[in-house]
Amino acid sequence: MERVDARRWSPEMTDHPSPPDVAASASERKPLTPAAKRALAEAEARRLAAEANAQPAAKEFQGPKGPEPTRYGDWENKGIASDF
Repeated sequence: MERVDARRWSPEMTDHPSPPDVAASASERKPLTPAAKRALAEAEARRLAAEANAQPAAKEFQGPKGPEPTRYGDWENKGIASDF
């Protein structure tokens, strides 16, 4: 079977199915089990609780100016990265 490259797919091609990155519509999906519905509801409740309790980050005093120097997993100062 020939493999469909999503970058080269066009609607004019009639011998290939729709591109692989197109999601199925809600009516074509399998129905969710009660456990899956409960898990989705719990995840949404946790997400809403986290948003409600979100606090801004505390301001750092006497810290480095500019972006966090350890944001990529190593220390970066003036464009030079060093591992410890």
